[in-house]
Amino acid sequence: MKSALFVWGGWEGHEPKQCVDVVAPQLEAAGFEVEISDTLDAYLDEDKMRSLSLVVPLWTMGEITGDQSQGLLGAVKSGVGIAGWHGGMADSFRQETEYQFMVGGQWVAHPGGMVDYTVNITKPDDPIVAGISDFKMHSEQYYMHVDPSNEVLATTTVGADPYPWIEGCVMPVVWKRMYGEGRVFYSSLGHAAEEFGVPELMEITKRGMVWASRD
Repeated sequence: MKSALFVWGGWEGHEPKQCVDVVAPQLEAAGFEVEISDTLDAYLDEDKMRSLSLVVPLWTMGEITGDQSQGLLGAVKSGVGIAGWHGGMADSFRQETEYQFMVGGQWVAHPGGMVDYTVNITKPDDPIVAGISDFKMHSEQYYMHVDPSNEVLATTTVGADPYPWIEGCVMPVVWKRMYGEGRVFYSSLGHAAEEFGVPELMEITKRGMVWASRD
């Protein structure tokens, strides 16, 4: 049986515990054994970490110790998958550049706050997004610094308010990549738990977690 570890905490505005409560059952329904932790010390048990199929981090901002960081990064490099969303994965530990290298991007702004925008599927043949059409969101539209080696599966086009110099910029929303032997999945969607009520968002998240998990 595949095993997944959810680790939640950090800034509460992203509702990490509520998101775990909504998303973790999706993996259980897919046959995963799921463990949930609210401490970064979960990353310190090297043997356990490297036995996992998947880690799902939900920890916006905050700080991580060197040993905790190496526990997580080392596990992913060894082949453990990692999958996450929004600031819970791409706005964690802002000083940790090696963590950002693993993720493939870092949040820098959400112009206009909560806005209406369209998510455009760019690789419709990829199994994570296959059969899913472009869809609408009302949420934070993340503007990110991103790694050019990411395999981008969905994008969005940024408006002018309040930064006219970025109008029309096409920004990655969903991507996958490798970090060592580990598969990495990221989606900038999922600001709060209620957003997983958008069927396309939930389906992409579920497929991304399953794809990232080690066989």
